[in-house]
Amino acid sequence: MLPIPLSHTLSIAVMMLALPAALAQLPTSDAPPPAKGWRAETVGEGLSHPWSMAWLPDGRLLVSTKEGKLHLLTGKRFGQVALEGMPPVFTNGQGGLLDIAIHPGDRKNPRIYMTMATGTDEANRTTLVQGVFDGKRVHGIKTLFRVQPDKSGGQHFGSRLLWHKDGTLLMSVGDGGNPPQKIGGMLAREQAQNLGSHHGAILRLTDAGKAAPGNPLAARPGALPEIWSYGHRNIQGMALDASGRVWATEHGPRGGDELNLVEAGQNYGWPLQSYGRDYRTGEAVGQPVVPGMTQPKVAWVPSPGASGLTQYSGSQFPQWRGSLFSGGLATTDVRRIVLDKEGKVVSQERLEIGKRVRDVRQGPDGHLYVITDEDNGQLLRIVAQ
Repeated sequence: MLPIPLSHTLSIAVMMLALPAALAQLPTSDAPPPAKGWRAETVGEGLSHPWSMAWLPDGRLLVSTKEGKLHLLTGKRFGQVALEGMPPVFTNGQGGLLDIAIHPGDRKNPRIYMTMATGTDEANRTTLVQGVFDGKRVHGIKTLFRVQPDKSGGQHFGSRLLWHKDGTLLMSVGDGGNPPQKIGGMLAREQAQNLGSHHGAILRLTDAGKAAPGNPLAARPGALPEIWSYGHRNIQGMALDASGRVWATEHGPRGGDELNLVEAGQNYGWPLQSYGRDYRTGEAVGQPVVPGMTQPKVAWVPSPGASGLTQYSGSQFPQWRGSLFSGGLATTDVRRIVLDKEGKVVSQERLEIGKRVRDVRQGPDGHLYVITDEDNGQLLRIVAQ
């Protein structure tokens, strides 16, 4: 972790003395020092607010844009891919076409999975669809899963997709919005503690969009069978590490963005446990430590606006192998997060991009790739300098 001011250090020390060792508060993390020996080169540009990217089995790259379009990179140019049978995309606020993922078992005519917001301003939800890419178009698109219950407004849809090592599909869902936003008579953010709601959870699904067998909370009375973990505010990045562990980054309010090591059945605390503050009142949301709830590995204060997440395993930067890389929308950078074998964060540094970073992925060539959330969004490749 980075050094923190003496006043913060003293206050944290007092709090830690007052707490049992198992409940010691996590020191918060500010902006890390700059990384050296790299530069960003432009691979392509001209996309309106790109959101996610995924490589096809043949090595070509697909990129989604928030407005509901899918693009294929050919050389240095992006061409639009027809989406046949696509339901209407709800694009208000944070809604839109969100994540994309390729079925890992498909080599030819791969199945394409996409999360998106659907519905109206009065009744909308995060939706999972799937179609088949034949080399030129995605056809036969069908809806596999809809988040329940419906919500209103345009906030906190999530949503990232991640193929687990067991072949199931993890899908993150946001809590539904900030106060005074309500769902079902309660504040939307309180849905993250409601196991009868998909909001504020990671879901574990089969490739057909059904609740995967063995989900940890399926036998609990009143719990939805798709829920794999809960107590999340708005996950914007998910990644597997080399040992198959699941990592996720999520937004906190006014500070308190988190990096979590996510395990089945665990409660990550939102909104009872948080390092953030309410947007309207400035008051702390919940408490930093709550017994029985899982602590983040990093709490960033102020928030970087954490976005896409990946673990690096390439040969271009041997010194970076094993590190997590997290995009920053607010800080316009990428955070390199160094882990030890137990998953403890031992240091951080930042790659200054200078534009809102929406997604970070490792390509099949071993390079890191970044997309920027702009009217003229860019695809950047990180190379050695």
